Amino acid sequence: MKYSCSLLCVKKHKLALSCNGVRDKTAFVSVNEFTDLNLLSDYRFLEDVGRTADAAARHPTVHSPTTKKLLCCLRNKARKCNIDLRTLPVGFTKRRENSTTFNCMENKFYWHLKLVFPHCRAEYTLKGVPDDKTLADILKPYIDPVESDPVVCQRLKIYTASPHSDVQILMKIENRKQNSIRYNELDASRSLLDNLKGKVIIEYPTLFVVLKTLKNDMVVLGQDASEPAENSDSESSSLSSMEEGEIRDSS
Repeated sequence: MKYSCSLLCVKKHKLALSCNGVRDKTAFVSVNEFTDLNLLSDYRFLEDVGRTADAAARHPTVHSPTTKKLLCCLRNKARKCNIDLRTLPVGFTKRRENSTTFNCMENKFYWHLKLVFPHCRAEYTLKGVPDDKTLADILKPYIDPVESDPVVCQRLKIYTASPHSDVQILMKIENRKQNSIRYNELDASRSLLDNLKGKVIIEYPTLFVVLKTLKNDMVVLGQDASEPAENSDSESSSLSSMEEGEIRDSS
């Protein structure tokens, strides 16, 4: 903290130390010097960031005709690929997160994608994933013992230590009742686009990577003896897969 006696002194101080007069809220503070005031400052800083992000989400440009036109175009392009893409209202978490785009020159989707590894309780978000990339190639940086990042490999070691034949990629089927949740099994050798065809996608795909040798509570459609395989589109059209607490299933 610098004290000054006049406006002239303040101006000289700012010029000499390249100071803008605003305290650096992100400046490094060692553990030994960290006090309750620093903790309070960090807490208020995070609150300010949250308010700024919320204000940006409510900005008129988000609701502008141009934004709505882009979303409509995205849904139409997906429909031509036999993908039922559905978008959420502004303010929903998945709507804010989604970074999916369509490149008209390449006639290709670049998807926002979430990978979930339940056995390790790990999640990873990918942006700009081309739709012609195979699922096997998408997973290589995560579960391949040679090509994966060392830190990621350590966290997902139960996957990297397992043979590829034990890895199963699932995607939750939308538009089903909460007491009848089922998953589609995807083909790792096929492209992301091929795997998404004929399916309902709410904002962006979320893929669950599980191991066949380990027990999990995910029931694959058609593998449940009490229920025959059927098309998920025959179910209710209510968006039962929305984030909990944002939209509740009416069933």
